[in-house]
Amino acid sequence: MSRVAVVPGSFDPITLGHLDVIERAARIFDEVHVVVVHNPAKTAMLPIAQRVALIEQAVADRALPRSIIVTSWSVGLLVDYCTDVGASVLIKGIRSQIDVAYETPMAIVNRNLAGVETIFMLPDPAHAHVSSSLVRQVASLGGDVAPYVPRAVAEFLQAPTED
Repeated sequence: MSRVAVVPGSFDPITLGHLDVIERAARIFDEVHVVVVHNPAKTAMLPIAQRVALIEQAVADRALPRSIIVTSWSVGLLVDYCTDVGASVLIKGIRSQIDVAYETPMAIVNRNLAGVETIFMLPDPAHAHVSSSLVRQVASLGGDVAPYVPRAVAEFLQAPTED
C-alpha cells in the first residue's frame, strides 16, 4: 500500500517555503498531491489555473519526483479529495504560533470527519518569514520577489503587464 499525502493551500503565489515543504513531504510519502484550494477568506491575485501552472513549473524546475501531483479542488470538503485519492495525511506548512492556532481546529475536524491526520511541517528557517501575502504586496509595489519565490513565479510576477 502506498503512502499518499496532500499538501493543500491557496498558493497565491507559491513561495520557496511552500516548495521546501512539498519537497520534504515527497521524501517521506510515496505520492504527494499539491492541491490548490479556494480560500473564501482571501482575495486571490492569481486565477487557480495560473497557480497550478506555476506550481507545476516550479516542481519541474527543481526536478522534484514525478510522484508529486499538482491539481486544484473547489467542490466539497478537502477530506473528500483525500478520500478520493487514498490520502490519510494532510501536510500543512506552519511558520508561527498564529499558523498553529489557525490550523489546529481544522486538523481536529478533518480527523473527526474522515480520519485524515494533519502533520505540521516547519519550512526551512530561511523562508519562515515569507508568506504569499507578503510576496503579493512586494510585487504590487514593484519590488524584487526573486529571493522568495520559485524562478517561474518571479518571472511571471515581474513580467511587464499589457495595458
